[in-house]
Amino acid sequence: MNKEQLKELIEKVLIGIGLYSQDAFNLVCGTIAQETHFGKYIKQVKGPALGICQIEPNTFKDIVENYLSYKGHLRKLIQETCNINEFKAESLVYNLAFSIAICRIFYLRISEPLPYTLEGYAKYYKKYYNTPLGKATEQEFINNYNKYVL
Repeated sequence: MNKEQLKELIEKVLIGIGLYSQDAFNLVCGTIAQETHFGKYIKQVKGPALGICQIEPNTFKDIVENYLSYKGHLRKLIQETCNINEFKAESLVYNLAFSIAICRIFYLRISEPLPYTLEGYAKYYKKYYNTPLGKATEQEFINNYNKYVL
C-alpha cells in the first residue's frame, strides 16, 4: 500500500469524524505500522483481529455497544465519513476508513491524555492497545513507525 495515500486517508478520516490532532494522527499511524506493517494485512494471519488496525471482534462490539450507541453525533460522522450504514465487524476488513475510525474511537475512550512523542505513542499503544500480555514491544512499535510511517 502506498504510505502517502494511506496517511492522507488517515488524516481525512480523523478530520471527518472530528477527532484529528497531530498526536492522534501519529498514534493511529503507529498502530497501523505496528499491527499490519502499514496496511500489508487486512486480517490477522492466525487470530480473530480484523482490518488494517487489527481490531478484535469483541473489542469492536464493545466500542459499538458501550460507547458509540451513546454518541449519536459521532456515530453519524463515522457513517458519513466512512460511507457505511451498518456497524459490522466484517466491515473493518473491507473499509479502510472505517477501520481507521474505530481505531481512533478505541483510543478516544481512554481517559489518559494522548502522548506527544514517539516514545510516548509506543508506551500508550503497548499499555492500552496491545496490552501488557501482547507480544508487541515499545521498541518494535518505534522501529515500525520509523520504517513504515516516516
